[in-house]
Amino acid sequence: MSVDVRKVIEESKEQFYQDLDQVLQVESVKGEPEQHAPFGKGPKAALEAVMALAQSYGFKTKIVNDAVGYAQWGEGEEYIGVVGHLDVVPAGDGWSFPPFKLSKQNQRFYGRGILDNKGPILACLFGLKLLKDLQLPTKKTIRIIFGTDEESGSSDIPLYLSEEKAPQFGFTPDCKYPVVYGERGIVNYEIETSFPEDILRSLGDFVGDQARDHVPDELSVAIAGKNIQAIGKRAPSNAPELGKNAITLLAEKILHEKLVTGQLAEYFSWIVTSLANQHYGEGLGIDFSDADSGKLMITPYQLIKKDGQLSLSVAIRYPVSVTETEVTKELEKHLPLNSQLNVTRRIKSSHFPKEDANVQLLAKVYEEVTGLDGTPVTTTGATYARFVPNIVAFGPSFPGQKGIAHNQDEYMDEEDLLLNMEIYMRAMLKLME
Repeated sequence: MSVDVRKVIEESKEQFYQDLDQVLQVESVKGEPEQHAPFGKGPKAALEAVMALAQSYGFKTKIVNDAVGYAQWGEGEEYIGVVGHLDVVPAGDGWSFPPFKLSKQNQRFYGRGILDNKGPILACLFGLKLLKDLQLPTKKTIRIIFGTDEESGSSDIPLYLSEEKAPQFGFTPDCKYPVVYGERGIVNYEIETSFPEDILRSLGDFVGDQARDHVPDELSVAIAGKNIQAIGKRAPSNAPELGKNAITLLAEKILHEKLVTGQLAEYFSWIVTSLANQHYGEGLGIDFSDADSGKLMITPYQLIKKDGQLSLSVAIRYPVSVTETEVTKELEKHLPLNSQLNVTRRIKSSHFPKEDANVQLLAKVYEEVTGLDGTPVTTTGATYARFVPNIVAFGPSFPGQKGIAHNQDEYMDEEDLLLNMEIYMRAMLKLME
């Protein structure tokens, strides 16, 4: 590329920050479905704000089924797709900065969505604007595609594909570098364990912020009138080793203080021995692994009392060479007495040929810009690459950066955000050539 991309970005970055701040201020957490807003007011408002920005940049725009929008450069029916999302997980507590605003301290940006995924997908949109403004020659049409339900199951994508063709090739800037050609399978289980009614009578409800996207960091329960609380450390559910799980910590505390006996003591002992710091399934006989995708990961994320039962929900990410059936078969051998296993979520693994010419093109761009090894990799995460045909995950996190999304004070270093924009500009230009 003859143009000095870094110089072009540097000259325009303040406008980019203003535009990014505008979109971060939209609290695009999933809400109740409404007419023309299938995932609630927030995600739809973010989509409309971005479409207005894209129009101001001079792109052709369209909103498909009120769920997905795109900004297009070029007129061909076949297109390159860059697919990101505007919905975000709830802010939660404990922020040092306003969660729904772009804040900057010591060359680091903060805000819900700055990394996952408003910052990276808007860097792609603004980067494409810069390329268009340079009037560089291109042969292919490209679309920057904005989803609004990635965090809650990606039910926006079928609504898009029901009206629009899938891209010829593309990427989602919603994972890590280098190019991610494979994503592990995901299965969530609910383990329901039954108890005689009189045994659970002394146990209150479990209270805390429990959701499948993160390791719970605070949980409390009253036992025979005494309140027991455990404080852990929040982390994304696909990086349980970076957190401290309040469920297992609470179980340890209950046992240490000898607050339960008999069947309840056996149950909390099972939680501790099977799950406390056993992030790879070794405590449950499901420690599968393979060369391509590494070790299975398990995260307990919700413990509730209901109708004579204790229900524990766990999220498992298993290697690409393993099947859900194999995981289930082994897990069933290691459950507490009187337990039933139910699948509450399943997403098959995905795999894209790493030898593909476009995958290798992305790897080469990454190597040229960063000087780092661009050998394609796999991930424990789940991205739009599972749901949109012909795309792979590519960025935005660099090697060693893990466990930032979904946390309090979600951040992205200014240097990394601009480096992402450069990588994406060069990648889009190469793909359009």
